[in-house]
Amino acid sequence: MPLKVKVGLIGALDMLKFKNMSKVREAAIQAAPAREITADYAVNNNAKALHPDYQRLVLSEIVEHPAAGAKTFVFENADGGPLAYFRAGQYLSLKLKLDGSALSRPYSISSAPKDALAGRYELTVRANPGGFAADRLLEEARVGDAFYASAPQGNFYYEELRDPRSILALAGGSGITPFLSMARAIADGTEDFNLTILFGSRTEEQILFRDELDKLAENEKIRVIHVLSDEEKPGYEHGFITAELVKKYAPEEYSLFICGPDAMYRFLDGELKKLALPRRNVRREMLGVTKNIAAHPDFPVSARGASYSLAVRQGPNETTVPASAEEPILVALERAGLTVPSRCRSGECGWCRTKVISGDFFAPAEHENRRWADRSSGYIHPCVTFPLSDMVLEVPGEYIGP
Repeated sequence: MPLKVKVGLIGALDMLKFKNMSKVREAAIQAAPAREITADYAVNNNAKALHPDYQRLVLSEIVEHPAAGAKTFVFENADGGPLAYFRAGQYLSLKLKLDGSALSRPYSISSAPKDALAGRYELTVRANPGGFAADRLLEEARVGDAFYASAPQGNFYYEELRDPRSILALAGGSGITPFLSMARAIADGTEDFNLTILFGSRTEEQILFRDELDKLAENEKIRVIHVLSDEEKPGYEHGFITAELVKKYAPEEYSLFICGPDAMYRFLDGELKKLALPRRNVRREMLGVTKNIAAHPDFPVSARGASYSLAVRQGPNETTVPASAEEPILVALERAGLTVPSRCRSGECGWCRTKVISGDFFAPAEHENRRWADRSSGYIHPCVTFPLSDMVLEVPGEYIGP
């Protein structure tokens, strides 16, 4: 039986008004002058300040750590004023131009979040034998040099809705930097949680930020235990950071945060199984691309030492780029001088997302963080993907600066 609905006069007028709404709006648009919108909205200004597309930085100071083979680069806002705020533990992607290559490198911020409000970031970079960007930065960067950087990125920070009140941090070498930022934030009252750091170094002399860490540990919420792999000395743990050592210093309930070199991650993979922690309570800083991909058990033997050609479509332009099967596609694109988007370089953030038109590739399972829709539609993260044939790619552009 058809439903009978009575519509009063007011309801009929409302329906008529709704029906004509698009016509009224179109008439208003056509009647308005064609000039730039100059309205200033506070919410937009706040969003831009917190999440800028890029930041212009000037290197204002270089602090050397010779025994540790590292330097701390102090950056200020090139325009003056504050820089984008961040959570202690996040990173910046620094844009570099080296020998005609346009590349980016992610570095954890070692300064306290409060320093960003004063227009200051600190990034600590350690020598990387056989590397490219880090060693060049250490050798060639000078006070006064200008840089572009991303907004702060990453999820490697304490979150009270997710984490217990205590964090147990496992650090190796320059992997101390995000935890230094956390300790500084706790000390100045920005963050409020308990932080225990197991910090692995080779020798006492090579401990990065030793004096400051010991000073920060005077705070009742901060504890630092140094672990020396190559020396046995009173007051220090000796050897590697193991499950047994974690149990020795672990509070009753905690989240485990890990940041260090590739070898440390590999070693801890087996140790973490002994701890039987819930997955939600284990946080890793970006793993970085798999080293020596030819030795990976799933990498095709036939591709070892092979070279291929990449046809790269970027807007109206198409470029042919040579590529090694044993280097990530992103490296090949950067080596050719193409400006392409990238930030984490670990397959996590998705900023480098690229469309594969044709060709075969290999992506290690440990870096498989693509969305199901991207896997189904042929998108890859070229920072952790290796070519296995000639390929045709559609790569988004990235435009930096004015």
